[in-house]
Amino acid sequence: MIDRFKSATLVFIQLALVLLAALFLIRIFEILLNGFTHEFPQKGASFVFWALLGDVVFWFKGLFLEYIFFVLLAQSSLKLSKVLFKIFIILMIIIQIGLVQYFNTSLVPLGADLYGYSIADIKQTVGASTGLGIQLVVSFILLVALVLVALKFLPGKIQLPFWAAVIFPGLSLFFLVTGVLQLMRGRPFQSDFDNNLVLNKTDYFFVSSYLHFYPPDEESDIYADAYIGDYGDTKTVGTSFKYTGGSEFPFLHEVSDQDVLSSFFNLSPSRPNIVIILVEGLGRAFTNEGAYLGNFTPFLDSLSGKSLYWKNFLSEGGRTFAVLPSLMASLPFSKNGFLELGDKMPPHASLYSLLKFNGYTTSFYYGGDASFDNMSLFLKKNHVDELRDIQSFPGGYVKLPAVNGFTWGYNDKELFRHYLATRADEESKSPELNVILTVASHNPFLVNDQPEYVSKFEQRMDELGFENPKKDTYRNYKLQYSSIMYTDDALRSFFQECKKRKDFANTIFVITGDHRMPEIPMSSKIDRYHVPLIIYSPLLKRNAQFASVSTHFDIVPSLLSFLKASYKLKVPDQASWMGEGLDTARNFRNVHQYPLIQTKTDIIDFIMGEYHLNGSSLYKMGPDLQEESVEDQPIYKRLKNAFDHFKRRNAGIGNRAGILPDSVLNKYGPTKH
Repeated sequence: MIDRFKSATLVFIQLALVLLAALFLIRIFEILLNGFTHEFPQKGASFVFWALLGDVVFWFKGLFLEYIFFVLLAQSSLKLSKVLFKIFIILMIIIQIGLVQYFNTSLVPLGADLYGYSIADIKQTVGASTGLGIQLVVSFILLVALVLVALKFLPGKIQLPFWAAVIFPGLSLFFLVTGVLQLMRGRPFQSDFDNNLVLNKTDYFFVSSYLHFYPPDEESDIYADAYIGDYGDTKTVGTSFKYTGGSEFPFLHEVSDQDVLSSFFNLSPSRPNIVIILVEGLGRAFTNEGAYLGNFTPFLDSLSGKSLYWKNFLSEGGRTFAVLPSLMASLPFSKNGFLELGDKMPPHASLYSLLKFNGYTTSFYYGGDASFDNMSLFLKKNHVDELRDIQSFPGGYVKLPAVNGFTWGYNDKELFRHYLATRADEESKSPELNVILTVASHNPFLVNDQPEYVSKFEQRMDELGFENPKKDTYRNYKLQYSSIMYTDDALRSFFQECKKRKDFANTIFVITGDHRMPEIPMSSKIDRYHVPLIIYSPLLKRNAQFASVSTHFDIVPSLLSFLKASYKLKVPDQASWMGEGLDTARNFRNVHQYPLIQTKTDIIDFIMGEYHLNGSSLYKMGPDLQEESVEDQPIYKRLKNAFDHFKRRNAGIGNRAGILPDSVLNKYGPTKH
């Protein structure tokens, strides 16, 4: 019995050390793969140390339980234990390689966000993405083959005394019981790309998945009778709102009539048209003057100089799923994003519904399938008059190039052409609210006339004065940058055509990104949300640039206050807007306190003042939204307290809590006038 136990222990450690060696091998492969396709880590030796330490931590996490199962099964059959453990190792290696290749494509580690998408959404995303390529397929096969060979020949060459072998699972148990492994985290690097690259991708996926299905019970139950919380006639930490809706409508508050936009506009005889253009992946990092990656949107830059322009603006989400609820309705997120509620989306007001109530005609244009992320369901619930997507384009329009037989839909130039062809240009027509969501600057970043835009990308690097080594790095992202320049060119053509229309003089254009494109390495955690906001119109008295921070949440409150003050728009005096309104301060500041949702399963970001809370890490934001890590417990606790207040209110949305009472919905419904 004891001899069998000792033998099983020695065999287990021999195989487990092969697994550790395989993790190290894949780590070297990952660093080289990302180095040649993207960029190498900035601090090479330090990075390798923390990366390998992360692999060791992951290895130790499961070692004790693996050991117990192996030894117990070995009491009946050592051969069966060896076979099953080898199969387990192969599976772990395949998962690790797959997650490494996913990160190499998306530059975002895969976590619990996988569970936030339907099978149809996953199929469409994977189908429309670039293929693995022959090099990656060959690398995958070679790595798995090397591990198989190592499992066959290496274990017998690893000779350890029993006391040395048994110490490994012993250490694993000690680490798990004491929590020491939690302290063995890599220190943050300056680049967010490096901080993501250093992670063991399988460890990240498993931990994220566990927390998704078994979230920590750290928040109070706001619906329990014993809870004395922040409901009632009091101002809540983390916002200037005075909430009045109790637990039934946790975000209900009195609406402020503060109007910051009217002073910038000439008054027109009739209510203006509103055209909102949501540009896929439009990040501030590569947009307009001062972009730290360089300005690859010359047209938008020129338009910004004739507009109201917020250079430190933030999206509310790290993916497209968040943009319609946040920008069009300033809604809370619920558990996995408001759109993920599907048919359970509670009744709410939005810019769509309130402008429709006031006589506007409403529409939504998208070159792809609007059913993706339940966008079409959200639009239906807001009684949008016209929904034009991939299903409604007539013949004669050109789609984006297909990959694996899939395409996201029609290219941006065709989307704008379809818009112009279907919008009446008559003096007597009712005012319109039209929303356009582009799709070309999305993975796989293949656009029509690709060589032309790759050439423009090369020309732009010359214009920006890039040296050859910098050009070589940027060429790793030539498809991303060329797609950005394509969309910028499509916008140029669109505005040239708009200027020929009769209704142009009475139209206000709002342009922003849905989120920052993650497939170009990010410099910081806030970078994922950093997008421009441009409000352009012939009605503007003057242009202005603002360095203050605002977000998608702030657009609806400010537009409604402007239309109410200047055009007698009828709006409710109670709402559940998350936003307080756009800040028009010229200098850098942040007067807002808002959550941000990174993916459908990650609500881990919160901003307040100059500080940004990301998970358990605190950052201080600078004048251009650059960030530095700080240690300040009083400020950390202040942000966490405000964030927790939001999460408690947010928890019941779509379940036990609603957005607006019937008294508001019935009075200001889209069919009421």
